[in-house]
Amino acid sequence: MSRVEAKKPSLYISEPLSEDTVHRSLSVLSGVLKSCYGPAGRLKQLHNGVGGYVCTTSQSSAVLRCLSVSHPVLKVLTASVQNHVSHFSDCGLFTAILCCNLIENFKRINILPYTVIKISKYLLSLCTDYLQSEACACRVPVDFSNLETLFCLVRSILTSKPACMLRKIEVDHLTRLTVKAFLLTVPCHVETSAVLGKCVIVPMKGRGVMDSTVFPGLLLETTENQFSKPLSIKRTSGMVKVALFCVSMSGDLSNLDEGNITVHHGISLEMSELDQLFNVGKQLVNDGIGLVVCQKVIHPSLKQYLIENHVVTVDRVGLPTMEPLSKMTGSVPIASIHSFSPSCYGSLKDVCTVSFAPKHFVHLIPNDTLICSLVLCNRNETTWDELKRAYETAEHVLQLTIKEPLALLGGGCSETHLASYIRYKTRDVPASSFKAIDCSRTQFQLVADAFCRSLELVACSLNHDDGDVFTDMAYGHCWLVPSGFSFVSNWSDLVSKCGCGINDNTQNLNWRVLQSQFSSPVLQSCPKEPPVKAADFLTLDCFAAKCSGLQVAVETANLILDISCIIEDQN
Repeated sequence: MSRVEAKKPSLYISEPLSEDTVHRSLSVLSGVLKSCYGPAGRLKQLHNGVGGYVCTTSQSSAVLRCLSVSHPVLKVLTASVQNHVSHFSDCGLFTAILCCNLIENFKRINILPYTVIKISKYLLSLCTDYLQSEACACRVPVDFSNLETLFCLVRSILTSKPACMLRKIEVDHLTRLTVKAFLLTVPCHVETSAVLGKCVIVPMKGRGVMDSTVFPGLLLETTENQFSKPLSIKRTSGMVKVALFCVSMSGDLSNLDEGNITVHHGISLEMSELDQLFNVGKQLVNDGIGLVVCQKVIHPSLKQYLIENHVVTVDRVGLPTMEPLSKMTGSVPIASIHSFSPSCYGSLKDVCTVSFAPKHFVHLIPNDTLICSLVLCNRNETTWDELKRAYETAEHVLQLTIKEPLALLGGGCSETHLASYIRYKTRDVPASSFKAIDCSRTQFQLVADAFCRSLELVACSLNHDDGDVFTDMAYGHCWLVPSGFSFVSNWSDLVSKCGCGINDNTQNLNWRVLQSQFSSPVLQSCPKEPPVKAADFLTLDCFAAKCSGLQVAVETANLILDISCIIEDQN
């Protein structure tokens, strides 16, 4: 008992945000995330320090998962952003960077957290009300009968992931494939509520991106010489009947329940099990089955018997494939080889073989296309992993957009426009509002300015080459200017389009520098809506993801500002 270590008292930290270590850690995290932001973001190589897998990425989902943070304040921030990403897939870096900016700028103005939180909640409500209103000038309606807006959404996501190493022609090709794959999962006829289908990704590493393609239905990988050419398959009334097994058909005894088994002399359990498999095979042949798919293993003898009777067999498909298989064919997975009903069978329109050297597949063509397969190619494992994450983000964004058919202008324009709108709305706040919030006019203006600067600094994070970032005084959009031209009198000669691409330099605009240390001039009128809201190659952001990211960033910053002490167990 003398060697038992005495229990240590818990560590009590009062006012954690006042500590220099927290500020340094927050500044480092903010710097890492800002350097990843946008199409020109810098890549990060993340590993655990003792070898193993190295992740090369600039995506928030991968960066935050691989980063190890120790301070409780940073854990709150990263957990909040990861929760947002798990629900929306997009705008994780926007959320994290804005949250860091808000914490730093709110602490700098030296106002009591209680007051800052009440004012920031009021400003957040102004933002959300404006974004949800028809008058919002940074919002774009998404018309699913016109694919250009969908292409812009997907293209914006793919170009913001530099670790995918995509050329322009490859971005355009993947953009079309992503939209095509998504539309294949949308039901053509909806009576009450629509249920989207599923796109299954088929990995193809080591091939060019342009080899990527989409197939309606499912691709199941097989060995090269498993099937005859042309494929000989039994059909019933022009359709292929399907039986789907989720139990092993290998003939072993692993599926028997626990307990004692009484075996009579001269009886072989293995032969008895194999006889039962052949009984199943005979029933499948008699029932007109053309395709047998097994989650696990099919015994070679049973497989040969079925092939001789023009029944195609595919085994070892795995658990993840079973759900889309069942959904596509209408079959119910059979969990026993001893008894099953013909009502479990499903059907397909056709079955054929497809080759993508060095892999070979059976292509299951459905009657009604709600399931599709995306053969996703990239040159190596690192770029393929990043491309897979980018595709999954784009797919989720399209799913969110079909629920709420709106998008926000990207390229930093929504952030600067929103900041301009808040500055305009808060210049003449009635005294009754100050009384309701319980703050002075000076406190309100300081917090509002910190709030707007935090939004503008997110847009500034898109600039990684020491250039300058401007905003125009008419629309409140973001304009990136190359480095070394800060003192040029006619800035419109240096920029062709704003960040989102909707405004060009032909208009006579007044400008201001976002990084300026001087107070920002207030627009004399509400920022205008661009004259045209339809243009090719717009940079767009997911409306639902960005609205949620804005709310999560403000609420997380408020939560962290409100932390008065940390009690940490040291045992």
